Amino acid sequence: MAMSIPTAVRRYTVEEVYAFPDDGNRYEVVHGELLVTPAPRLVHQGVVAQFLFRLEHYLAPLGLERSLFPGPADIFWGDDIWVQPDLLVVTPEEITTDWRTCKTLWLVVEVLSPSSARADRVVKRRAYQENAVATYWVVDAERRVVEVWQPGDDVPELVTDELRWRVSADAPECAIPLGEVWAALPR
Repeated sequence: MAMSIPTAVRRYTVEEVYAFPDDGNRYEVVHGELLVTPAPRLVHQGVVAQFLFRLEHYLAPLGLERSLFPGPADIFWGDDIWVQPDLLVVTPEEITTDWRTCKTLWLVVEVLSPSSARADRVVKRRAYQENAVATYWVVDAERRVVEVWQPGDDVPELVTDELRWRVSADAPECAIPLGEVWAALPR
């Protein structure tokens, strides 16, 4: 009987992946695992635009509109984590001309694509939790649901009607009616 020998899984560093040539794909690495996604679909970008618009209107009166960024953004945590969120809100104190200074993320939004579901729900979610991202939204436009994660969560809160978030405990609440988001998407 032949014995199967496990093959070693290739582990990547941020430095290696960052040096890849630009081929139209988005590359990320989390604890050595290479994540590759093609250019996003139209619906994906429509969701990002809807959330960007609504979050900007929430943050502007608080003087925090410059803390909101659409992705991809190069977020680095050590030599083995490099992620590119679809949308993020960064603490203002860490904003410079270099993405490497952005470590404290108040909110990260990832919009699922067929090629990104496992990475967004499992691999990147764990990295976001390990690095104390205050709130992480996994947006599933196909199922019309948003998974809401905080650092210590074992399971997400599933939101189907109105998404609620506060940039800080003393800030007013942001309410995003998901029905309006879905209705604005390309068909």
